[in-house]
Amino acid sequence: MAINRVALYHIETLLWIDRLGTYAAAAARLNTTQPAISARIRELEAHVGAELFRREGRSMSLTPAGRQLVRECGRLWGDLQSALLACGGFGEVSGVIRIGTGEIVAASCLPAFLSQLKADMPQVTLELEIDLTANLIQQLLTGRTDIAFAAGPVTHPALKFRSIGAVSLVWLANPEVAAAFREAAPDRMVPIWSLASHSPIHGRMRDAIATSALPNRPLNLCNNAQMMIDIAKAGGGIGIFPESMVREDMASGALVALDGMPPLEPVMFHVAMRAADNEPVTTEIFHRAGALRLDARGAQPSKLFFS
Repeated sequence: MAINRVALYHIETLLWIDRLGTYAAAAARLNTTQPAISARIRELEAHVGAELFRREGRSMSLTPAGRQLVRECGRLWGDLQSALLACGGFGEVSGVIRIGTGEIVAASCLPAFLSQLKADMPQVTLELEIDLTANLIQQLLTGRTDIAFAAGPVTHPALKFRSIGAVSLVWLANPEVAAAFREAAPDRMVPIWSLASHSPIHGRMRDAIATSALPNRPLNLCNNAQMMIDIAKAGGGIGIFPESMVREDMASGALVALDGMPPLEPVMFHVAMRAADNEPVTTEIFHRAGALRLDARGAQPSKLFFS
């Protein structure tokens, strides 16, 4: 046993394979190659004198010795990172944090939040990806992202989450389409638009149509809320839109509410991270994000929680 030759990158690699389940995912997270990850684990196993992983299909599972090492080193790794942060503070940390978000959050409170984050952590590189909730959760679970802002409930046992409020939904069209719809509904074949089927707004629209006076008709789908808004403003149909994204269009009269339509339940939003991830920077960003409030207009970004 040559534990004096164990390096920090050996421990970091071990912990990320445990969190993400595969060598490939750990390689992507650590910005290296899968052969390099395999080599690190072989070196670590040689140094400690025990097999740490066994392969189960594409995934890797820990041996009893591996579980014990992860249990002990995970706590020590977190303590080490916290000690280093206490010396230099978040202004000195570096690395890459990947954030996944839906379009609604990206168009509301996220710009101010990220701006404050960069001011406090100038050397941290932020990578932002906008996608639908189902994809965001999968990316978080597989380690492609570190933090996710997702619509609807987040109940996966491998994740921890905090509610950041709700967004109201409104039936809208441009003034000409709205007037024609009022005069001729339900006979007039006005196009209806919805976000793609993976979006909670799609489910809200399906439920609302089922309880409305609208006849059954094709539902046009789009995976981009802003594109749907632009289509409605151009007279291309009616739709259900997040109120936070259409305030200016409603205030200017470019879009107007449709009378007599079924009420809509707001969409709840959460910020989530992996429950096993104890990295201080990721945890700090998660805590700060959890203080955001989508339903509070003009909410200010929160200050640092770490002390």
